[in-house]
Amino acid sequence: MSAEQTKKPLTKHAESRLATVLIAPIVSEKATSAGEKHNQVLFKVLRDATKPEIKAAVELMFKVEVESVATVIQKGKVKRFAKGVGRRDHVKKAYVSLKKGQELNFSGEAA
Repeated sequence: MSAEQTKKPLTKHAESRLATVLIAPIVSEKATSAGEKHNQVLFKVLRDATKPEIKAAVELMFKVEVESVATVIQKGKVKRFAKGVGRRDHVKKAYVSLKKGQELNFSGEAA
């Protein structure tokens, strides 16, 4: 392969990668509060996902316009099990702010 074939545009992300970036939406009391107050949606994302990838994935999968993305890495809790001590996995969360007038609905009803 030549160097021209292996180069990818900097602004575009591979669609196969974008399909795997978002793991699941987070539906909790805190997530609902953020959604109502700041027009934000929370997602559990891959640990190595970048903010531009998360933005592109949300826009591609849900056909909405994203204003900004903020990420948080939640450290896993240490838990006791029958054979000793273990730790839950670290989780990366993305707070996705939608532009004015945009809405994302997970309930399956048409908005």
